[in-house]
Amino acid sequence: MENMQLAQRIRAFRKLKGLTQQELASKIGVSLAVLGAVERGNRRADETLLNHIADVLGITIEELAKRG
Repeated sequence: MENMQLAQRIRAFRKLKGLTQQELASKIGVSLAVLGAVERGNRRADETLLNHIADVLGITIEELAKRG
């Protein structure tokens, strides 16, 4: 469940920033397939990937992982 909440937050922040999956994947250096799997909750993002995502989205890792 926790992974699904994180996946939904990544997608929501990406959309708020006006980025497509392809644009974000390119900026963080992963394939579209990898980012898609992360956003669907099918793949767990490691700490390095989460840091890259947060940096590109202009948020902190705490904001990205916030619960509730």
